[in-house]
Amino acid sequence: MGKKLFVGNLSWDVRDEQLKEAFSAVGTVEEAVVIMDRMKNRSKGFGFVTMSTEEEAQTALEQMNGKEIDGRPINVSEAREERRDSFGGDNRRSYDN
Repeated sequence: MGKKLFVGNLSWDVRDEQLKEAFSAVGTVEEAVVIMDRMKNRSKGFGFVTMSTEEEAQTALEQMNGKEIDGRPINVSEAREERRDSFGGDNRRSYDN
């Protein structure tokens, strides 16, 4: 399993394929996803790239952080674990019978 990176400060025009192409220059990209705003049908300005190994992810982080994609310097960091709900909980309920 690869290592997921968070990519911020993306132009609203950047799409999955452009993000994948940019990161492919530094290693094998398993997946590149730009998060889209469904209401406006444009990028939310961030996405995720999954590199095939920890080493490639580290190289991508070092070499891509601050690089320009579509005229904007991107921010690259390790992706954090996904949130379960908007209140920070794990969305499980317990009921007493």
